[in-house]
Amino acid sequence: MAEKFYDLFRVKKPIIGMIHLAGDDSYCKITRALQDASVFNGEGVDGAIVEDFHPGSFQDVLGTLDKLSKTENKIVLGVNFLQNPYSGFELANLFDLKFVQFDNVQTPGIDLRFYREMRSQYPGISVLGGVRFKYARPSGNSLETDLREGMKRCEAIVTTGAGTGMETPIEKLREFKEVMGNYPLIVGAGVTAENVCEQLSVADGAIVGSYFKNGNAKNPVDARRVKNLMSKVLKLR
Repeated sequence: MAEKFYDLFRVKKPIIGMIHLAGDDSYCKITRALQDASVFNGEGVDGAIVEDFHPGSFQDVLGTLDKLSKTENKIVLGVNFLQNPYSGFELANLFDLKFVQFDNVQTPGIDLRFYREMRSQYPGISVLGGVRFKYARPSGNSLETDLREGMKRCEAIVTTGAGTGMETPIEKLREFKEVMGNYPLIVGAGVTAENVCEQLSVADGAIVGSYFKNGNAKNPVDARRVKNLMSKVLKLR
């Protein structure tokens, strides 16, 4: 399964930006999403996740993906529909997206039977799956058990620190990699231009949201911040 992740991005240490559906109405949310995607394309970000963070409605997500599918994108697009992550498979299939994100692929935080059905129905869609992700209820299992389960269920493991925008402890990343070996590990929160080199000395990629938006997911993406972070990542490749 790990090979699918590396085939998906085809770069060392991919950076995946977040497209949050912020705005007062659907028009504003979709317009902002297109602007954010344009910055990501222009500054060399490798991927982007459309997420209903504020929350956006299913129609907001649908409208955004429809518009993005009709624009020229160099980035690899995915979706994380927090209100019903299983529907992400159908959205990805509809708009030819390459991956979905699940914040939690641990037992008991996932309907494993339904999840397996979706994976079987959409085998070409990769999953970035959360293990010991922010705000997720602890499984009560050992770290090795959590990771071994997760590695069977997705193409890359995503983990975070305690909350949105908070740096993921480097010790946590190292503990994960000791179990995971060469299996892809994505740091999912708290990455900045100041810590990205250290974080990616352990992790195999990063999802960046708050830093690109000046610390607040409701803000538009700041092109200067994207450029700053990507200039450092490119030196690692």
